[in-house]
Amino acid sequence: MRFLKTCGLLVCATALFAQSVPQLLSTISGTTQFRESTLSPDGRWLAWTVSLRNKDNTASRDSEIWMLDLSKPGTAAKRLDGGKPHAEHSVSFSPDSKQIAFLSDVEKKGQLELFLAELPGGSPKRLTNLTGYLNAPRWSPDGQIIAILFTENAPREAGPLEPSTKDSGPVEEHTYEQRLSLVDPRSGQIKHITPADTYVYEYDWAPGSDRLAYTASKGNGDNNWWIAQLFTIAVPSGEIRPVHKPALQIANPRWSPDGKQIAFIGGIMSDEGSTGGDIYAVPASGGAAQDLTPERKSSPSWLQWMRSGQILFTETVDGGTALASLNPADRVSETLWKGDESLRAGEDVVSVSDDGKTLATVRSAWNMAPEVWAGPRGEWTQRTHANDALKPLWGKSEKLHWTSDGSQVEGWMLYPENYDPSKKYPMVVSVHGGPASAKRPSWPAGHFDMSVLSSQGYFVLFPNPRGSYGEGEAFTYANVKDFGYGDLRDITAGVDQAIASLPIDANRIGISGWSYGGYMTMWAGTQTQRFHAAVAGAGLSNWQSYYGENLIDQWMIPYFGASVYEDPGVYARSSPMTYIKNVKTPTLMLVGDGDAECPPPQSYEFWHALKTLGVKTQLVIYPGEGHAVRKPEHQKDILERTIAWFNENLR
Repeated sequence: MRFLKTCGLLVCATALFAQSVPQLLSTISGTTQFRESTLSPDGRWLAWTVSLRNKDNTASRDSEIWMLDLSKPGTAAKRLDGGKPHAEHSVSFSPDSKQIAFLSDVEKKGQLELFLAELPGGSPKRLTNLTGYLNAPRWSPDGQIIAILFTENAPREAGPLEPSTKDSGPVEEHTYEQRLSLVDPRSGQIKHITPADTYVYEYDWAPGSDRLAYTASKGNGDNNWWIAQLFTIAVPSGEIRPVHKPALQIANPRWSPDGKQIAFIGGIMSDEGSTGGDIYAVPASGGAAQDLTPERKSSPSWLQWMRSGQILFTETVDGGTALASLNPADRVSETLWKGDESLRAGEDVVSVSDDGKTLATVRSAWNMAPEVWAGPRGEWTQRTHANDALKPLWGKSEKLHWTSDGSQVEGWMLYPENYDPSKKYPMVVSVHGGPASAKRPSWPAGHFDMSVLSSQGYFVLFPNPRGSYGEGEAFTYANVKDFGYGDLRDITAGVDQAIASLPIDANRIGISGWSYGGYMTMWAGTQTQRFHAAVAGAGLSNWQSYYGENLIDQWMIPYFGASVYEDPGVYARSSPMTYIKNVKTPTLMLVGDGDAECPPPQSYEFWHALKTLGVKTQLVIYPGEGHAVRKPEHQKDILERTIAWFNENLR
């Protein structure tokens, strides 16, 4: 990696916390992560994918599938025998619960293929022989066909989080379309059914197996998710029918049990995969979409239309997660379960049996390491025990509420480990990415989770300012054409609340964040002097130059109202570079050299300005990394370097 303006910070961290930092790293890297949990339609079988570890205990991109027979209490889970370590995931059960389809690269490293296995205990057999990226297999309701998303000759895993392909020679936009394809489970014969110029994001089978609903757009898949539309395609004729062109973003299309409607989640969403909005239903033949959850003070994030006619859905609400049911006819909903934690079952948030009685998910909170849970809804039983020995190395958590500009805002506070109320402590504000996202309690993981600062003697405030999920669509929409203004007021009001109620030293406050959080970190230094140290990961310093540098500019139109070429003023108004001479805060910047979402020039621009203005700064570029930092040695460096920066500037 390349280090600019190095200053021996890792020595400072080691001297102050010689034991706790290595222990912290060991706890995080030693956490077993679950990629998915999936129930069979009859509720008998539970499958999950567990991520593997390298010999040095660092995270591997390999994984393995485990199976548990829930009909036989006390039976041990068994690993699906796939041979040597490899990537293995994306389980889909057949409708009769007698077979599973899944993806594996056991035969050629890095090339996923579709496999099939009989239950229980049948030997897997390969169905496909393709070159490219495969994703999201799903059986048709009649069990005759397996649908799958396939990107032929894809040079990398799909998604804008991955490192961008380096340009050389004449620059051209290379488009690799993810197509909806059908695989015959008997012969392995495959048929690509969506057009070669269209990128498909999500899909669902109609109950009669004669059609599929899907979201798609033409052109670059990484960039055009924000303008995707809803379509149906007939099987086997291939007739495509446009169903709905949304004003904003859509996700999670699901058919009604009678095949007459398609439900989806719609709203303003800043990132593919970070879903929140209202639940809508539209006639499958096309027509006006009806909002089934208008003015709901939460953000639905996943749904499944059940055979009973009820819609089961999860939602982000008040900084936590809830499971609810909705009657589409009268729009009456009922909360079935609510918790201050995070749920994730892979592609879905929960997996549910056909009768709706059994659910499975991966649960996680600050005091609960991730494990697979399954059982009656709201009465889950822990089914894995991979992380039972892990203990939190951070302090207690507390939900905070405060008022900003007349509206309620919520967030989370982590106390310092071994908290002593008679002492004064520093505090770091951690701003989540997005902005359409939310911080919910979860076991620390990944490359930039500031929960770990609690173990180093800091209060850590996680605000969910306007633009976040959890308070309804009006709240999520409230920072449109106002980036950095109302949301920063929400954050600083939370800081005021924390200082007034807890023993926090107002002269030792820091701020950090990744992506949108990195932008807010850079922006805060131009608007206020109350932060005395800053760490900006994958930040944005200049919206005007950013528009022409990033590879996902479609997300910006809903937030800024126009392109930078049509309304440069609205972009300049929210750009840290416009007010750069105000910055006095020591700022560390971190970014991957292949980041397509928040390209390195944005960090270079901010670093160069601070260096020229005599403000303490450092820039670190991580080679071979995209917007998500994957390599264990880089994740370790980010954590150590961040802790050291705050220790040096706030202690």
